Amino acid sequence: MKKKIYSVLVENRSGVLSKVAGLFSRRNFNIDSLAVGETDAKDVSCMTIVSSGDQRTIEQIEKQLNKKLDVIKVKTFDEWQCVTRELMLIKVKYNKSNRREIMEICEVMNAQIVDMSKHLMMIQICDVPERIKLLMDMLQGISIVEVARTGTLALSKCVENE
Repeated sequence: MKKKIYSVLVENRSGVLSKVAGLFSRRNFNIDSLAVGETDAKDVSCMTIVSSGDQRTIEQIEKQLNKKLDVIKVKTFDEWQCVTRELMLIKVKYNKSNRREIMEICEVMNAQIVDMSKHLMMIQICDVPERIKLLMDMLQGISIVEVARTGTLALSKCVENE
């Protein structure tokens, strides 16, 4: 299985996300991650889609995306060709005995405590998907209450010839 990142510029109007998701659904392609947002142009959005499959599936996804009328441009990246980030908010229950441990984990992982009450702590991390998963694994022994996570965002690495 090969993982690919698709950066898809689309017209910013209702129904486009549904059409793209429908393309994946109809062909039984899996979406591992999906993030959508406006670009610097209000009428254009960028969809960052992470999907995996064999070589044929990966090629089919790109071909099918390029056929869509609302799609302006498709760029395909391997993970090493781009900079990726995800954002995660994670709420944990803490007590006197594990408070220091949670704070140390946050320091090591470069995560921030963004909200706190007497027994709950909300942690924010913005990092590569592997480090997001690592933080979740490290906090697994602590009582995780709730998790919200974005899809992967990606831009090609800076190259002077672009």
